Amino acid sequence: MAYMDDGPGVFFLYLHGGFACLIYLVFYLAIFGPDRVRWMFINAALGLFGIYAQIDLILSWFGKQASDYSAFVHAIPFFYYVLYTFLIHQMLLDVTRSRDNLNRRRWIDTFYILGSLGIYGFLWSQGRAD
Repeated sequence: MAYMDDGPGVFFLYLHGGFACLIYLVFYLAIFGPDRVRWMFINAALGLFGIYAQIDLILSWFGKQASDYSAFVHAIPFFYYVLYTFLIHQMLLDVTRSRDNLNRRRWIDTFYILGSLGIYGFLWSQGRAD
């Protein structure tokens, strides 16, 4: 919706997407608690590069670039991405049974960060190659 040529205005984008993101955040706090939601914001800091690289790559398929749009347009898609990558991190902790094992959790967290940077760097380089 944010990147459509004839899509809704930024006001509607924030109204619709912002409300949905707020609801997600309330559920995340209730389900996961504040400590784990803090990791979501770590994902946000880590993910800015990855999100931009992925959006830029996808838009390049349509002859556009992420820089063609203002930061206001990117805010809601970025926040959705942060919410979903948070769930991926939580799944990785559960699948590897690292949530309650501090040493394993540190290893998985490091792997997650380095793996994310590697994937995002690759996607960014692919978007620049076009």
